[in-house]
Amino acid sequence: MQRTPKGLRLHIGVFGRRNAGKSSFVNAMTGQAVSIVSDVAGTTTDPVEKPMEMLPLGPVLFIDTAGIDDAGALGEQRVGKTRGIIDRADVAVIMVTPDGWGRYETDLIENFQKADVPVIAVLNKSDLGPPCQEAVDYLQQRKLPVLRMSCTQATGVAEFKKTLLGIAPDSFLQPQTILGDLVEPGEMVVLVVPIDLEAPKGRLILPQVQTIRDILDSDLTCAIAKERELRSLLDNLKQKPSLVVTDSQAFLKVAGDTPPDIPMTSFSILFARNKGDLQTFVNGVRVIDQLKSGDKVLIAEACTHHPIGEDIGRVKIPRWMSQYVGGKLHFDVFSGSEFPENLPEYKLVIHCGSCMFNRRQVLARILKCREAGVPITNYGLCIAYSLGIFERALSPFQYLLESSKTV
Repeated sequence: MQRTPKGLRLHIGVFGRRNAGKSSFVNAMTGQAVSIVSDVAGTTTDPVEKPMEMLPLGPVLFIDTAGIDDAGALGEQRVGKTRGIIDRADVAVIMVTPDGWGRYETDLIENFQKADVPVIAVLNKSDLGPPCQEAVDYLQQRKLPVLRMSCTQATGVAEFKKTLLGIAPDSFLQPQTILGDLVEPGEMVVLVVPIDLEAPKGRLILPQVQTIRDILDSDLTCAIAKERELRSLLDNLKQKPSLVVTDSQAFLKVAGDTPPDIPMTSFSILFARNKGDLQTFVNGVRVIDQLKSGDKVLIAEACTHHPIGEDIGRVKIPRWMSQYVGGKLHFDVFSGSEFPENLPEYKLVIHCGSCMFNRRQVLARILKCREAGVPITNYGLCIAYSLGIFERALSPFQYLLESSKTV
């Protein structure tokens, strides 16, 4: 459980003013001194993450944030980090003290409810006095679960866990399969896994590992090969595979070596569906036909890494797209949690497979792009479109092709 990737954990964001007891709450939940606790306001600066196993939910991630009321130039940067966590939270915990209630709390709650994120209100420091009546009235009006706790004394922990289980999103309790719904139990899937300079030594990358686990969970069988060995593998299999999944960078060769009657797609496209909204990404990729020389395109990566050789986001996609458009495009790359505010300047956003993000964070980015009027698509879809094998790469999702043509 401790090694479960962050993207598969229930993200529990803890928000509130300075000295509301957020750090004490995280420490009480985890049973460890994860966050520094002090009477000095503003002790927590950058978000502090603590993964743990919380039965019967399973792996979760608590995120302690800086006070939403932090002040000054440095305080604004801390609040900016906190607002970044708002887009990641599957569940929001709002900490309230007996003497603290107002615009900060109501704004947080309204933003989360607008995004359909479950909220738990914790009336903290109950050992110091009764809760603010204005807060109680507001929370009752909003019909939010309310708990009275003293986090420094670790009271109310069991009640919180019970409440969390009751409001955890169904998408977490019953997560969507990666490919198990595309093939029948007992059938075979072939995975094409190139080994290049960016492949981790002695290991497979996370999307490949998670797909293998999903195949096992779905009662399927699996065969794995590098792109050069794919044709030999297919020729020697007694059972024709029901699906071939490849790394997007090997699309052209895999499309050429895979018989047309076998559906083919990529890990990136599967994760676009699993973590985000595949229909939105399919609609967005068609904007490539409208791009012209000089247009700005945003490359968004979920993780930070040191580019080696022909990096897919910094070298290959820009090259393939410029060749397709017939002119030089301007590409900006944002990695990790960084996402620009000047979205309207871009003609298209191209996002990676997001294996390091949870679904909530990907959907939040899709919403931001939609509000800015900027199309968004995915690495695998963009590569397939630029290389002229778009429909082939979406052969397991024919219904999406027809829907996107009418947009």
